[in-house]
Amino acid sequence: MTDGAAGRGWRARVGFDAPVDIAWLAAFRVLFGLTLAVSMARFIAYGWIDEFFTRPTFHFKYWGFAWVEVLPPEAMHALFWALGGLSLMVAAGLLFRVSALLLVVGFTYLQLIDVTTYLNHYYLASLLALLLACSPAHRAWSLDARLRPAIRRDRVAGYVHLLFRFQVGVVYTYAGLAKAHGDWLLHAQPLRIWLSSHTDMPVLGPLFTYEWTAILMSWGGFLFDTSVPWFLLWKRTRPYAYAVLVVFHLMVGKLFPIGMFPIIMMVAATVFFAADWPRWRKATLHADVQPMPRFALPLLGVYCAVQLLLPMRFLAYGGDVRWHEQGMRFSWRVMVREKNGSVEYLVRSKQTGHRWQVSPRRYLTFVQERELSGQPDLILQLAHHVAHDFAQRGLGPVEVRVDAQASLNGRPSAPLIDPNVDLTTVEDGVTQASWILPAPAQAPPPLRPI
Repeated sequence: MTDGAAGRGWRARVGFDAPVDIAWLAAFRVLFGLTLAVSMARFIAYGWIDEFFTRPTFHFKYWGFAWVEVLPPEAMHALFWALGGLSLMVAAGLLFRVSALLLVVGFTYLQLIDVTTYLNHYYLASLLALLLACSPAHRAWSLDARLRPAIRRDRVAGYVHLLFRFQVGVVYTYAGLAKAHGDWLLHAQPLRIWLSSHTDMPVLGPLFTYEWTAILMSWGGFLFDTSVPWFLLWKRTRPYAYAVLVVFHLMVGKLFPIGMFPIIMMVAATVFFAADWPRWRKATLHADVQPMPRFALPLLGVYCAVQLLLPMRFLAYGGDVRWHEQGMRFSWRVMVREKNGSVEYLVRSKQTGHRWQVSPRRYLTFVQERELSGQPDLILQLAHHVAHDFAQRGLGPVEVRVDAQASLNGRPSAPLIDPNVDLTTVEDGVTQASWILPAPAQAPPPLRPI
């Protein structure tokens, strides 16, 4: 068999090139666009633009993206209004290629401004927006198709459907695998900590006082994440799996302050439905589909490889990723740690030997300080900022050390950062950080009645 024949063989087996109804993609475009529009409206209505972006005087940067700066207050407010409008344009399929691309760029820019605003579901939203922008989602049920009938299509190549299913499946699978450890499955942590604050909840609250409730819910979350994509793929179990998915995400949204996460996941899961699910009745469809461009298959392979490998990079660092945080972001490790702590910087003048104790609160908002307390790379960034601030005030050069204590999933607080290391001599990067101390070896405290 020739290489070309072998390639066509696997593509035929998985339905890679087979035409499927485009209705699923058009419906997803509408639902996804409306969801992001609501998200932008919430930021505007609740004053979060100022709280998270314009009010802070210091912003934490992603490695390699220190050049990303926040816009002036008026421009930031205008950006959110613009993104809301672009989201509605995407939903309506109006000037789709331009509006979808601008939505991807603008929404991703928001996430790059400050690390402390990182959320798994907004990262997912950026990825889905990118896939949507690259798809022919505007060729059906859109204003573009109404204004330009020549672009209308009834079907789309099967690989488009497979790609969206792959992306959502990756999220659930890695979220489930991240829970396959003793804290979650044996000690029901951190879920047990969180449930203890909801014992006054009507109906369910009294159940949260029993230790077996947290154990059952922890195992339920693990089994749900690892299995739900497969049950959604199988036609016979799909309706029941989606019903469970809706109940699961609504309950999680009720118990925990996770914003748009339940809605985004319920919308994302619709990609597992049959391609013609939005149609009320069977329709006669034309089999014309746009073939995949020759250059697209390698790009598709690279994208999928990145999505599979990026969440696994924590393996290169050893130790407990929930403690040292190297490889934590962009890995779909959802709700696997409750981490809090205290941070105080110890500054010493290299010229006079004078010492200062500096609280992060001097530079950060409450939300930023809370995120900083358990994330070593953020502690390092602020240490450099403290040194720069002292130099600007004529008090430098200085050494900056830190007394950072952290508690993971109910364990007693332990030192997070080596207090003997001058953090001004350390640069952030992708190599293993020797200045982060090992995680405590002991298990979480034993389960007791709440």
